[in-house]
Amino acid sequence: MLRSAAITQGIQRSPNRAMLRAVGFGDGDFNKPIIGIANGYSTITPCNVGLNDLAHRAEEAARAAGAMPQMFGTITVSDGISMGTEGMKYSLVSREVIADAIETACNGESMDGVLAVGGCD
Repeated sequence: MLRSAAITQGIQRSPNRAMLRAVGFGDGDFNKPIIGIANGYSTITPCNVGLNDLAHRAEEAARAAGAMPQMFGTITVSDGISMGTEGMKYSLVSREVIADAIETACNGESMDGVLAVGGCD
């Protein structure tokens, strides 16, 4: 059984399905696995500026494989930009925040799997 059944199956989950319909789910989509696409795209660093295209390709591939991809964003702190400044204090910590954010989104939304698209930082 899919983890996502906790939010997609049964009469008691009608409100959940209504929310999912608002993001593009149709009648036949509630039995498909929900795959999170964690997208590290941002324009703050060249390491992440091209990630949106990759995330959209991953989304298309998940859909072609029979899943319902759901994309969400993550933060980024660039070592190359923050180096030698107070911002460097946040570089290593940001990796934990990113991991925690991905875990929170996946578990909070009962996703069946995740594909993370990240940059060099």
